[in-house]
Amino acid sequence: MPFLSHDEYLAAQPALLRERLEQIQGVVEAQVPEAKRTVSYNMPAFTIGRTFFYFAAFKKHIGIYPPVTADASVREASTPYRGPKGNLSFPHAETLPLDLIAKVAVALAAQYRAA
Repeated sequence: MPFLSHDEYLAAQPALLRERLEQIQGVVEAQVPEAKRTVSYNMPAFTIGRTFFYFAAFKKHIGIYPPVTADASVREASTPYRGPKGNLSFPHAETLPLDLIAKVAVALAAQYRAA
C-alpha cells in the first residue's frame, strides 16, 4: 500500500511502533526545524530541498537511512546500531536512544547541506 503522508504511514503501524516512530519524527522536527515531511520509497522522510532522512518500522527494528558519513563522532556513537552498509537499526526491544537520533538528524542535515 503506498503511503502519501507521515500520518498515513504512522496510522498503519501497531500502537507501540507508532509511538516510537512519532518520537523519532518529533526529534527530527525539533533538531532540524526547516525540514519538511515527505514520503519517499514508501517510508516517512524529511527534506530540505531534497530528502536527507528516512525512517521506517520493520518486524524487529526501526531503521534510519542514509548512513552518517561526514561526522566521525556521530559515526562512532552509532556503531552499536550500524548495519553493514552503515544504516542504523534500533531493535524494538530496546529503548530508543533519542539523544543519538537527534545527533544523527543534525549530521544528516549537515551532510545534505555540504553536498
